[in-house]
Amino acid sequence: MAEAFNEIELPTAKAERYAAVAEEIAAVLAGEPNLVARMATVASMLASSFEHYFWTGFYVVDPDKDAELVVGPYQGTLGCMRIAFGRGVCGAAAATGKTQLVEDVHAFPGHIACDGRSQSEIVVPVFGPDGRLLAVFDVDSDRPAAFDAVDQAGLERILAATFAG
Repeated sequence: MAEAFNEIELPTAKAERYAAVAEEIAAVLAGEPNLVARMATVASMLASSFEHYFWTGFYVVDPDKDAELVVGPYQGTLGCMRIAFGRGVCGAAAATGKTQLVEDVHAFPGHIACDGRSQSEIVVPVFGPDGRLLAVFDVDSDRPAAFDAVDQAGLERILAATFAG
């Protein structure tokens, strides 16, 4: 499953893998202005590139609701439909504008269990070119402590280049 696009052999080292996937994402999305298409492609390509990803996708800021996220393009089991800013890991990322790296979701105050198999999670805020919060990018793993600073740096770089740049 971790090599699903373009029959490319991705590097084994995680940092190198993020760099290679970033290049592929940029190449695939070159010239594509549609936000949903961009999000769907990012979710798909990242989900297919990392074995420790269990659920991968976006929660988009709902322009019609005050401080609320609505599920966007994703890969995985059924996601939560709506999450209020400040609620759970996704809501914390939306409210603070900072990446949330959670080794044990069961120890996170107010964690929302959309799928009980999730053990760890990373959520990265996604900003547009104007600096406004567009969404959060959520990755869950069924492994404890599956994410680290390498995942954080790789995801932050990919998301900034794809949506803010």
